[in-house]
Amino acid sequence: MLLWRASIPDEWLPKVLANLNEVLVDHCHLERKAATSALNLIKYPELTSYVRELNKIAQEELEHFGMIYGLLDSRGVTLGLPKASPWIGGMMRFIRKGRREQVIDHLIAASLIEGRSCEKFQILAEALISTEPDIAKMYSDLVENEGGHYAQFWLIACEIDNQEAHRRLEDFLDLDSKLIRQSHNLPILH
Repeated sequence: MLLWRASIPDEWLPKVLANLNEVLVDHCHLERKAATSALNLIKYPELTSYVRELNKIAQEELEHFGMIYGLLDSRGVTLGLPKASPWIGGMMRFIRKGRREQVIDHLIAASLIEGRSCEKFQILAEALISTEPDIAKMYSDLVENEGGHYAQFWLIACEIDNQEAHRRLEDFLDLDSKLIRQSHNLPILH
């Protein structure tokens, strides 16, 4: 896993646990967006040889969407509108323009989003084990899958341009350390 330069703030977990249904709604929307993002990567000519891999990621993310949507339905929670994440928004705004640069940055941003998700899912799985064992198991099961997506996006970026991917990763990790510390009251995953 990545060597993050900043930890998840201490206030994140209590806020999430106190608003679990809202966080599940946010997570459901994030899975939909992750599927869309994986499919959007297919537009880049540099990623033509990765279409099957990206499509598989998109399908897995849609399966997660369906699973979480089913969980929401069973809890009587409506999907509602998505909330914008300051952290994800900051990561996406950091993507440079220019095709090759944009491809590498988009892959790195996707990788880091999956990496932070993996980290937060582990925390949630442990925190929910005694109060919401089914949700804890779901998050525990998602850790490996999200970790695989993190690695796939990162390895593709390195295959396109290893030196530039490593250089940009440093910039993205610096940005993450600033964004993760920004406080907000939104009951969201990121």
